[in-house]
This record gives sequence, structure tokens and C-alpha cells, in this order.
Amino acid sequence: MAKSQSTPIKACQKQIGYSFADPSLLTVGLTHTSAAVTRNDSNERLEFLGDAVLGMCVCDMLYDLEDELDEGDMTKIKSTVVSRKTCARIVFEEGFDAFAIVGSDIGKGHKFPESVAAGLIEGIIGAIYIDGGFDPAEDFIEKYFRPFIDVALETSHQDNFKSLLQQFAQQEFNASPHYILLDEKGPDHSKCFEIAVSINGQHYPASWAPNKKDAEQMAAKRALQTLGVLDKGK
Repeated sequence: MAKSQSTPIKACQKQIGYSFADPSLLTVGLTHTSAAVTRNDSNERLEFLGDAVLGMCVCDMLYDLEDELDEGDMTKIKSTVVSRKTCARIVFEEGFDAFAIVGSDIGKGHKFPESVAAGLIEGIIGAIYIDGGFDPAEDFIEKYFRPFIDVALETSHQDNFKSLLQQFAQQEFNASPHYILLDEKGPDHSKCFEIAVSINGQHYPASWAPNKKDAEQMAAKRALQTLGVLDKGK
């Protein structure tokens, strides 16, 4: 039995781009509960660990990549990137499902349920982490999840006018936007704020909003419209 499993395990290591010091960890990482003698022989424990390592690595990448993203933005992007759907897509696109060890009730020859596929890649990540530590696990995640982070960031930027303006101002003017509080009205519990953007001393139309964050976003949007980056009706 061990001999028959050695070739697929070697092929899997080549496919995922990591050589295990202890290949038995990868075998466990690939084993679904439907093919395990006991639950502890399956990838459930490694899946649990891999999910945590994946989340940590994605958060770390987001923190380093985008200093304009707030906690809410990062949470939304992380949720998309580490979702069951994204994990399953990577498994199917990269062919990792070919190495899954599953019971007959799961079957071969068709795509597994997303939950099984997501558990598979999390099991692989957990196995890499136990075998080699954080760095190789992070390298694996960077390789396969970074493209999804980049897409999510681009989508986020479409609604994050401050990030768009920051990028545009750096590229076109080699300068950063400055947000200027012009006025505020109303009682303390219900204030409105007027904020304008200035780039290299050039001021753009101001905007009012019930909080400073939204006023800055709207001011950035108006600046982008004035600069021709966004259509007026967008």
C-alpha cells in the first residue's frame, strides 16, 4: 500500500511546489474523512490549522500591500479571498483534486463539492506549515492566492475613491492628496462635514457628508471626476 501511494505523493509535491521532509503529513492533508479509518486520520485537524494560517497570511499581505485600506475594506477582501469558493477554484484549476484521497461516496471523475475541495487546500497548507514552518506555507499561499487578492483589491478600488485618487495623484503629479476640513454644521450628535481635496496646491470641489470618512470619499470622487478619471455620472 505504501509503495502504491509513493508515486502520487511525489507527483503532488511537484504540483504544489513543495517537497516534504515528512511526506506522511501530505498524505494526511489529502485524506478526506470519507477515506479515513478514524476522524483523526483525516485532514480535519490540518484543515483547521491551514484555515488559520491562510487567514493570517492573507491579512499580512493586505496590510503590506495597501495602507489606504481600512479594517472594513480588509475584512471584505479577506472574506472573498479565503472563501470556500476561492479555495475550491484553486484546487480545480491547479489540478490538486487529482491527488485527493476520498471514499467511494465522494467519487472520482467529477468535481468534488466545494467544501471538500476547500478542505483539501487547507489541509495542504496545514501540512506544509507543520512540516516546514510559516515561510513555506506563506510562499504557497502567495503563489496561489495572490492573484485573487489583486483582483479583489482592484474591485475594492472601484468603490474606494480615496485609493483611486492616491494612485492617480502619485502617478500623474508625484504627490499625495490632502483632505481639508472646510466647515462643519449641526449639533454634536448629528454633525455634517464639508471637506475638499488639494493636490499640489490645486483645490477641487468640496463635498458634504454626515461623517468625515464619507465626506473624504465624496471629495475624492469629485476630484477624480474633475480630473477626468471618472465620468461625471459615475
